[in-house]
Amino acid sequence: MRILVMGGTWFLGKAVVEGALLRGWQVTTFNRGRSGADVPGVRAWRGDRTDRGDLDSLAAQGPWDAVVDTSASEMAPRDVLLGTQLLADRTSRYVYVSTVSVYAGWPDERLTADSLILDGPADADEEYGRMPAGAPGPNLHYGRQKAGAERAVLAAFGADRSAILRPGVILGPGEYVGRLPYWLHRAALGGPILAPGNPGQTIQPIDVRDVAQFLLDQAASSGPAVHNLAAPIGRDTMGSFLASCLDITGSRGELVWAPDDFLVEQGVRQWTELPLWRTHAGVWQVDASSAVEAGFQSRPLEDTVRDTWAWLSADGRPVPHPRAADHGLDPDKEQRLLAAMGA
Repeated sequence: MRILVMGGTWFLGKAVVEGALLRGWQVTTFNRGRSGADVPGVRAWRGDRTDRGDLDSLAAQGPWDAVVDTSASEMAPRDVLLGTQLLADRTSRYVYVSTVSVYAGWPDERLTADSLILDGPADADEEYGRMPAGAPGPNLHYGRQKAGAERAVLAAFGADRSAILRPGVILGPGEYVGRLPYWLHRAALGGPILAPGNPGQTIQPIDVRDVAQFLLDQAASSGPAVHNLAAPIGRDTMGSFLASCLDITGSRGELVWAPDDFLVEQGVRQWTELPLWRTHAGVWQVDASSAVEAGFQSRPLEDTVRDTWAWLSADGRPVPHPRAADHGLDPDKEQRLLAAMGA
């Protein structure tokens, strides 16, 4: 099996490459060579996905049996369209990593793979869907951009040659956003720990290695595929997750649970200051049953926590990314909030 991985040097892309090599596949990667090192054993091709000349040069290196696209998270649909059009004759299948943010009902409604997705043309530029500064309501720019990118893949490859995968939150070794690393470092520090919301709240993070294996399975399959990727609803809770962080770090910290209303009143930013916390009803109601039927397996969250702590403890360093600065609660703010609760 010969595959082309768009990206391939960090987090999900790296996990895809490592998994493919373990299967004995031949792997070409395409990236600018600026974020992370190439995995030994790949054929690395350098270039910019927005440059027509670089893409023409890449296409000439084919053919491949499949393309796995892990690096289009911040690309305009028209750039995805250009790349897919130029690769359409050089590969049999295109596996595209999208997001649950494409759904019109996210994060307020329960989602299935058949839920309505947002508008977003296949040829949209990076400004399409951008909200004016200070505009009321949810910011749908990211979701509309990714919905347009999905349509770009389908326009070039058609449904029969495409696999569209929509993960929720991905955690694991190499994570660059800082969600799980924040909670692990905070647990290790000990003392009273501000814990968000209801400990019984279900959560659905998935492990990067499980996502990578499913992407590879989809690359080796055929026919149309559209799947959500999330852990089973109700299997994991915020309480069990944070308890695992305490246990695995050997911490004597104490969880102090702050009600949702209190955190909202205090202006705590949902999803970022206290990672994985969000009050919207549908945020952890993502039905991934179609993916499970197609072979997706989600390991226990405790295993992801343990392996990520082992990576961090071995001086694991994520690829620098601006999103990391948004995640985590300032220690002084945490102390003020704990004091306000009488903790």
